[in-house]
Amino acid sequence: MNIPLGRPAFDDSANRPHVVVIGAGPGGLAAAMLLAARGLRVTVLERDGVVGGRSRTLTTEGGYRFDLGPTFFLYPRILEEVFAACGASLREEVPMLRLDPQYRLVFGGGNGPVIDATPDVARMEAEIAKLSLEDARNLRPFLANNRRKLEAFRPVLERGFASAADLLAPDMLRALPHLRPHLSVDAELKRYFRDPRTRLLFSFQTKYLGMSPFRCPSLFTILSFLEYEHGVFHPLGGCGAVSGAMAKVAQRLGAQLRLNAPVERVVFQGKRATGVEVAGEFVPADAVVMNADFAHAAPKLIPDSVRRRRWSDKHIAKARYSCSTFMLYLGVEGRFPQLAHHTVLLAGDYQRNLREIETGLLPAEPSFYLHNPVANDPSMAPEGHSSLYLLVPVANLRGVTDWSRTAPLFRAEALRRLASLGIPDIESRIRYERMVTPVDWRDEFAVGYGATFNLSHDLGQMLNFRPGNRFRDTDGLYLVGGGTHPGSGLPVIYEGARISTDLLLQDLGLPRNGTRLPDLTTPDEAVPGSLAEKESVA
Repeated sequence: MNIPLGRPAFDDSANRPHVVVIGAGPGGLAAAMLLAARGLRVTVLERDGVVGGRSRTLTTEGGYRFDLGPTFFLYPRILEEVFAACGASLREEVPMLRLDPQYRLVFGGGNGPVIDATPDVARMEAEIAKLSLEDARNLRPFLANNRRKLEAFRPVLERGFASAADLLAPDMLRALPHLRPHLSVDAELKRYFRDPRTRLLFSFQTKYLGMSPFRCPSLFTILSFLEYEHGVFHPLGGCGAVSGAMAKVAQRLGAQLRLNAPVERVVFQGKRATGVEVAGEFVPADAVVMNADFAHAAPKLIPDSVRRRRWSDKHIAKARYSCSTFMLYLGVEGRFPQLAHHTVLLAGDYQRNLREIETGLLPAEPSFYLHNPVANDPSMAPEGHSSLYLLVPVANLRGVTDWSRTAPLFRAEALRRLASLGIPDIESRIRYERMVTPVDWRDEFAVGYGATFNLSHDLGQMLNFRPGNRFRDTDGLYLVGGGTHPGSGLPVIYEGARISTDLLLQDLGLPRNGTRLPDLTTPDEAVPGSLAEKESVA
C-alpha cells in the first residue's frame, strides 16, 4: 500500500487495529501521532491530569510558568519529520526561537572565565581563545569530524536492535571506525583540545544523559556538535508547548486521550500482550506501547515471568542508572538582565564533583544549571517577575543521602551559590517556590531510583543491550522513552518512538512511517557565520 503522508491507512468503516499507548510523555505522544496518522485506532492512557510527562509545563496561580524537566529543544529535525509524517508542521504548531548565545558557561565555581557559547563559528573561536589559542584553531576540525560521525551513525540510531547479530549489520560495521569504544568523551576530546576547560565546554553535555564525560562513551561528542550545528531552541511558552501541540495533532488524527487513567498492568495471554487494565477496566488492544520510566514501570506493569530472560526484576535491580537532580522552581520578583537564558556553573573541582555523585555522596561543591526563560520569552512570568529554574546534579537513590534531612540545607547552599551569578538577595525576592528531590522524582513522577535520565548509557547498556523497542520475550508489546534504544534526550526519544512504531506497523503488516529530510541542515536553520550557513549557501 502506498499511503499519502498524514492520511489514514484505513477508512472509518474498516475494522482498524487498536493500539493502547501507556503514558503521554514525549515518546508516547510521538507514537500516538505516528500510529493515528496510519489510521490505527489509538488510545493514550495517562496517569496524570496533564500531558508531557517530564516535559510538561508547571503553571502557578501567580502566573509563573516552568518547564518541569527539559528546558530547551535540540535537533528539531527529528520531530519536524514526525510532524510531517502526520501532515502537520512543527514550526507552524510551535513557534521556536533559536538562541544565540546558546548558553553561558561559568568556570571555577564562579571565579573562572565566562564563555558565551555561540553557533557562529568565528565568534566561538574567539570565545575559546579566552582559554587557549591552540584549542580555538581546532574547533573547525572537531566540528567536521563530528559531522562525519553523526552521518555515519544516523542509520544505526534510526533502527532497532533485537540481538547481537544486529551489531554486525553493514551500517554498524561502517560506523565502527567512528565509535572508538576504548575512549571516553573526555579522552576523545583530547584529540582536539588540550585545555581541560575547553574539553568541559564540549563535554558537560554528557549530563543530558546523566553521565560523566570521563566515563561516557566517545560516541557522545556528537551531543555538543548537535548544539553548534543544528541549534539550541526555545519553544515559546516552554517545552510543554511542544507536548501540547503533539497531543492536539494526535487528537486531530483521531487518537483518544484519557487523562487521570493510571494503567495497573499489561494483560497477557501467554507471551502476547492483549490489552491493559485501568481501575479494574480491561482495555483490549492489538498492541501495547509502553511510554513510562522503564525501571519504575516494568516491575509493576509487566509480569516478571514475561521478562525472565533479560530484564527480570533481579536484572533491573542490578542495572546501572544515571544520576538524579535536585530542583528548585522559583517565582521571583524582578528581572535579571545580567543572566543569560541558560547558564551552567561548573564546580571548581569538576572531577571531584562527579566522583562524589558517582559514589552516592552529596557534592561538597555543587555544579548547577540555571534557566532564566524571560530573557527571551516574557510569557514565562508575570510582568516584572522571573521564573527561575535551578537544577543541581546529584546521586540517584542508590546513594546515601537522607533527603528528608538534607534538602533544606542543600536548598540554602544552592541559593547561596546564585550569588556568584550576581543575585545575592534571591531569598527576599522569592514569591513562589517548589522543590523536587530524587525522592520526589521517584514517588511523585514515577522515576525508578530517582534516576532522572533513566538507564546509564555505558556500552553495556546501549544498542541491543538496552530494553528493546519490540520488547523481547513478548509479542505485541513495544517500548518508547529514554529507557529503550536509542536512549535519553528529547530528539533521541522521538527517534525511538519512530523505531518502535515502525516495528509495530511491520508486525501488523502495514507500511512503516516515512519522511526523512534529505539534508542534515536546512538553510533556515543556519546562523550567519556558522559552518551550516556557509554550506547551505555553497
